Amino acid sequence: MRLVVTGAAGFLGSHLTDRLLAEGHAVLGVDNLITGRRENLSHLEDEPRFELLERDVSQQLEIEGDVDGIFHFASPASPVDYLRFPIQTLKAGALGTHHALGLARARGARLLLASTSEVYGDPLVHPQPESYWGNVNPVGPRAVYDEAKRFAEALTMAYHRSHGVDSRIVRIFNTYGPRMRPDDGRVVSNFIVQALRGEPLTLYGDGSQSRSFCYVSDLVEGIWRLFNADIHDPVNLGNPGEYTIRELSDLVLATAGSASALEVRPLPADDPKVRCPDISLALSVLRWAPRIPLKVGLARTVAYFRELHSLGRLETTPG
Repeated sequence: MRLVVTGAAGFLGSHLTDRLLAEGHAVLGVDNLITGRRENLSHLEDEPRFELLERDVSQQLEIEGDVDGIFHFASPASPVDYLRFPIQTLKAGALGTHHALGLARARGARLLLASTSEVYGDPLVHPQPESYWGNVNPVGPRAVYDEAKRFAEALTMAYHRSHGVDSRIVRIFNTYGPRMRPDDGRVVSNFIVQALRGEPLTLYGDGSQSRSFCYVSDLVEGIWRLFNADIHDPVNLGNPGEYTIRELSDLVLATAGSASALEVRPLPADDPKVRCPDISLALSVLRWAPRIPLKVGLARTVAYFRELHSLGRLETTPG
């Protein structure tokens, strides 16, 4: 198959691209590089089945040749990024999804939309099943990402129901691993970078808020299974193992061998107090569950950032 991956130069997009190529397919990556990095794909420079097209999907998505499947991952995805690029984030979710769906409809291609656990907002139900409609502040600072993804889901289902587009929707929970940007503002990369630099780890609130952390290879396996499954409603993918942020900080310090202290700051507006997926649907329909324990995944991720540190590439202090 010839598959299109929007956001291919991003953290998740680049790992997904690797998996699709490993499955024997040709991949056309599309990325405007606003938050993605060419270096995430540098190992594919001599791969004849891969091509990168530098383009903003919110402006257009015209692709020549065959298109058998589309993975729509293009969007700023970390709080640092979507708060810095709020309009672009909304456009990626709205116009970018519209263009991706239009391409899927025109070519008779299957489309998989990368949605997010952020559609649940600051949840009042825990853990969060796909049937939960969420608790989202539509005008808060995080709404540019939350509502962009909620709209993208609605638009995808409308194209499926009205035009018969063969669609899939994955709701991605916190994911980590190599190729995360040092300055992307996510808690795992923040903690690791600060620990390796010997700086205080930034702890927002009292650290009692909880998250679940899925290693990137586990997530990509679930995405590939979902793409090949016959289900059109959203499916949660994430690790149901739940950790407080303070517990995560202890694990990172131990893994990195760091004696960094903690620096407490106020909790950001609308920051979810809990976040944990109910993966019953993925278990039953995809026969999928994460396999990489947090300690193992952190060790691999710390090794990646340690190499960057040895090359002097952790200069930027995370926000």
